[in-house]
Amino acid sequence: MAVSIEDVEILKPKTDKREYRRIVLKNSLQVLLISDPDTDKCAASLNVGVGSFCDPVGLEGLAHFLEHMLFYASEKYPLEDSYLKYITEHGGSTNAFTASEMTNYFFDANTDCFEEALDRFAQFFIKPLMSADATMREIKAVDSENKMYLLSDERRMSQLQKHLSLESHPYHKFGGGNCDTLDVRPKAKGVDTRQELLKFYEDKYSANLMHLVVYSKESLDKIQSLVEDKFQEIQNSDRSRFQFSSQPCTSEHLQILVRAVPIKQGHKLRIVWPITPSIVHYKEEPCRYLDHLINHEGEGSLSYVLKKLGWATELYAGEDDRASEFSFFYVVIDLTDAGQDHMQEIIGLLFKYIQLLQQSGVCKWIFDELSAICETGFHYEDKISPIDYVVRISSNMQIYPPKDWLVGSSLPSDFNPDTIQKILNELSPESVRIFWESNKFEGLTDKVEPWYGTAYSIEKVSPSRIQAWMSSAPNENLHLPVPNVFIPTDFSIKNPQEKIKLPVLLRKSSYSKLWYKPDTVFSTPKAYVKIDFDCPYVSNSPETEALANLLAMLLMDDLNEYAYYAQVAGLHYDISHTESGFQVTLVGYNHKLRILLETIVNKIAKFEVRPDRFSVIKEMAIKAYQNFKFQQPYEQANDYYSLIIEDQTWPWMEQLEVLHCLDEEDLAKFAPIMLSRAFLQCYIAGNIEHEEAVSMIEHIEDVFFKGSNPICQPLFPSQILRNRVVKLGKGMNYCYSKEGLNPSDENSALIHYIQVHRDDFILNVKLQLVALIGEQAAFHQLRSVEQLGYITYLGQRNDFGIHGLLFIIQSPVKDPGHIDSRVEAFLRMFESKLSEMKNDEFKGNVNALINMKLEKHKSLSEESQFYWTEIISGTPKFDRREAEVEALKKLTQQELIDFFDENIKVGATRKKTLSVRVYGNQHLAEYNSQKSEAVQPNTVQVDDIFSFRRSRPLYASFR
Repeated sequence: MAVSIEDVEILKPKTDKREYRRIVLKNSLQVLLISDPDTDKCAASLNVGVGSFCDPVGLEGLAHFLEHMLFYASEKYPLEDSYLKYITEHGGSTNAFTASEMTNYFFDANTDCFEEALDRFAQFFIKPLMSADATMREIKAVDSENKMYLLSDERRMSQLQKHLSLESHPYHKFGGGNCDTLDVRPKAKGVDTRQELLKFYEDKYSANLMHLVVYSKESLDKIQSLVEDKFQEIQNSDRSRFQFSSQPCTSEHLQILVRAVPIKQGHKLRIVWPITPSIVHYKEEPCRYLDHLINHEGEGSLSYVLKKLGWATELYAGEDDRASEFSFFYVVIDLTDAGQDHMQEIIGLLFKYIQLLQQSGVCKWIFDELSAICETGFHYEDKISPIDYVVRISSNMQIYPPKDWLVGSSLPSDFNPDTIQKILNELSPESVRIFWESNKFEGLTDKVEPWYGTAYSIEKVSPSRIQAWMSSAPNENLHLPVPNVFIPTDFSIKNPQEKIKLPVLLRKSSYSKLWYKPDTVFSTPKAYVKIDFDCPYVSNSPETEALANLLAMLLMDDLNEYAYYAQVAGLHYDISHTESGFQVTLVGYNHKLRILLETIVNKIAKFEVRPDRFSVIKEMAIKAYQNFKFQQPYEQANDYYSLIIEDQTWPWMEQLEVLHCLDEEDLAKFAPIMLSRAFLQCYIAGNIEHEEAVSMIEHIEDVFFKGSNPICQPLFPSQILRNRVVKLGKGMNYCYSKEGLNPSDENSALIHYIQVHRDDFILNVKLQLVALIGEQAAFHQLRSVEQLGYITYLGQRNDFGIHGLLFIIQSPVKDPGHIDSRVEAFLRMFESKLSEMKNDEFKGNVNALINMKLEKHKSLSEESQFYWTEIISGTPKFDRREAEVEALKKLTQQELIDFFDENIKVGATRKKTLSVRVYGNQHLAEYNSQKSEAVQPNTVQVDDIFSFRRSRPLYASFR
């Protein structure tokens, strides 16, 4: 059935044991088959070479709308949402996305349902049913999605850049769509959106424009047979790919300076050039060479100089908004308040650095170093989930020749200085577009972008003006990076003396505990190191929390000049503040990990506050806290939830208040106090022998705890910190309501939490099974049918070993009180579903959950994060998954129903519920009326979080 084609050797990593085969079906559908006998999941992704650029004029967002509609039902499987139900009940997930030139549909599921899952998926591209009833509901879903992003600065600035381009070019379009573009305007013109949708599908979705990847544990022959059987009926209309030859920016849209008003606090520069798309030169990868240098953060780099001057906090450079016929190169700089006043000098320094690159010529040693890093990264890349893998490859298939479907553009191999110089020359003052964002421009603009309402003004900026900015820029010592000493050269795999399957407590002292697990699974030259500093003085107050956060940020800042080279070479590090201190994490190639770890440890031990950097980092922290109010409403609700439930947590408003008053002397005094008492929880895993692991921890202990004047003392027993969780009352409903922090946000949000039990294998699996069975049903009823909001989620919550069920719903159309009532209505409906469920369906869900639990870790990082969660939670049950599988095998349907009736059912005597409601500006009337309503029986209105928290008992801690 497949077309005979030339056998192409597909380049794959040398550590990759999977088998690949390219076939082309008789309908011209190109397919890549992947056989992986070790996989726990099957997956597929179908990429259609049709995106938002194909939207008809006057129907903006139609391609995105089709993406929403396609998964509803098919002629063979007509029951609405049966596909999502099937996939969910078989341990999988499904989604899709629309880009400018492609739309991608994908799923994964447990391997035992591969054939039927694939058949259901294929039918959407053969005979989908896009019912009239679903059309209006899904238009509302698209509109809800759009409203969620209306206050996203990234979306707003992206659309502004499109707006300031050639109106006749597809780049100019608004691709997301909303109720106005898909319903109101078409109706006013007598256009039937559904008919246009069907026409769009028939006209555009042709098999010759599709690329399919199918991933399974079956043999290649078996997968091929299935694919031929399932996908050959997709219609091939032999359509030509949508093409456009013009560039989106004419001279009118170049040499411009745009001032724009963002939503969030802060200032940002986006310097943009239209360039030749890198796909034309993907083997030479000129943009990768340039962004490697412009992004660099080592001494002499642009980022280093801007930070040293106190003008910037972050710099990103690279190709973006790329398409087959055009592309843009971006330099994005986050400015400090001082940097906002030095915009011209910053632009001048950027062009000075570009000039330096032009004058230095293209350096072969830099290209060779970058090529070596990329090659190592490709050959030793961690295995990712099948669903992510198939999406990446199917997208590549539209762009690259078959031999490079796996690698894409990630392996620059052909050194061509003329090509790099060509792109470098395109980064010129003659073609620049400067977008300058700041709240300081509020009230000083004269234009408004139509789709997101972004206020802006525009002026021309000539090359001579930029030349003047270069002349006025400070004379800093900009220079190229030095050779990278962190590039690994030893990739040997160490043989552990013992085949340890689970972490072991390798060493324990009064200063630390060391958990250790050698790599017996992945055979990669990588390691994972986590050091948790438990410092009791951190969680004393909002001041100490804020100071500990500043300390972690300053340490990262201080290390950056040196350790950035390690990041580039694939050895990643992080120092982050925690509730009880801070953590040091290192992940990557083990060859030079010890060098970096000792540097970090010494930096912490000898920490000194640099006043110039303190002021910049403090400003960053203040803005980050100030921007909390611009979080999505559901994120705000989650913050309130954590404050209510978790003991010893401090509100961000209090930390913001104290931050303003803190200075470098406060931090200089605090740092030694914080470190004066500490206990270290350590986890070391991967390609490291146990003697090396012990030696690392002994070195850390020597630095902090030993010597004549030790930095740290061990903790007293009374100082060991406990993570405690508020115990809600049985049979009680607690409700906390709050007005949304952003008065411009019309979205409201609800978190409906049902607290159930303390960690227990049997109770855990019962709750997990309820969540698994309920997930798709809740999504279908509350999102698809009732259209409460684009964000609709049902899942489990685990707070330091206290488990519960969690609904999260964000809505632009209904207030949280109404949503809460709909959640209760759903639970009543779900109660019937559980009791009426046939035994086969119950067993199917049990088996799905068992398969999910038995799914193997795909990488050392994933495995390590799983075990670290057990360690830091105080529940080192490393065989948790196996124990819970045994509990699942013994579970009966009646036991599940009894569990639901006792803990989750509406009106259950043991049920403990917390509703956190955040009201958007559309629902303030409901918020005010709710405050005056009579309190229902067994309901407590929480007015003061901290009075409530103090009034409740706490669960015992596992630590």
